[in-house]
Amino acid sequence: MLDEALRRRTSLFHLAAVLAEAHHETGGAMRPVEENLNYSARRLMQVWPARFPTLASAEPYANNPRALANRVYGGRLGNVGADDGWRYRGRGLAQITGRANYATFGLAEAPDRASDVATAVRVLFDGMTGGLFTGKRLSDFDMNDSGSAIAAYRYAASRAIINSDIRQNGVKIETYGRAFEAALRESGYGGDRPAGGRGDEGVVVVLRPGTSRQTRENGDTSPVRPSQFPRFLPRSIAEILARWFG
Repeated sequence: MLDEALRRRTSLFHLAAVLAEAHHETGGAMRPVEENLNYSARRLMQVWPARFPTLASAEPYANNPRALANRVYGGRLGNVGADDGWRYRGRGLAQITGRANYATFGLAEAPDRASDVATAVRVLFDGMTGGLFTGKRLSDFDMNDSGSAIAAYRYAASRAIINSDIRQNGVKIETYGRAFEAALRESGYGGDRPAGGRGDEGVVVVLRPGTSRQTRENGDTSPVRPSQFPRFLPRSIAEILARWFG
């Protein structure tokens, strides 16, 4: 995501908003995930009360992800086939769902590709930049200073780019967005910063709340010296997120 932001010269505010959504949509994993559709019968009644008003109506779909996906997503979101609900379940960094949404990103014929890192990153940035998820885009939530430079960003409202559940999740997106903004500022991020000069390419940054420990490609999880971090970004992000979420 950071490499893609540099390539696109994404502004600090917009990148913070993108990272906030990725954090929320993936449950903090910050990597492509598949929707968890393994629910108990009682939980199904809470999540989809209109579809499962009684325990008896929910029991056939309890702990049955494929049947559940076809029940709750079948016949909508562009799904027409008997197994489309399952085939086009939520995947990626933005959790795209339904044949129509997969088709928007050229993935209708190969839905599993939505879980590939490069594809998931492209979908996230294209969707949030171009308004391909809900019609809302990153630029819709800029706050301008005297009509010129961006001075702040409406993170809570920007939840509408992905989902209309602002009342339920807007505050979370605001919190995540401000944390990522602080980390990006502290680390000197600039959307027009050229790529390259990133230090030890064998270090993969693990952005997990509560830890700044890194993982090398060989599986070594010992602490990494400051000089081994990529040049300008991940150490600050890991440390600041630990303070916010740890």
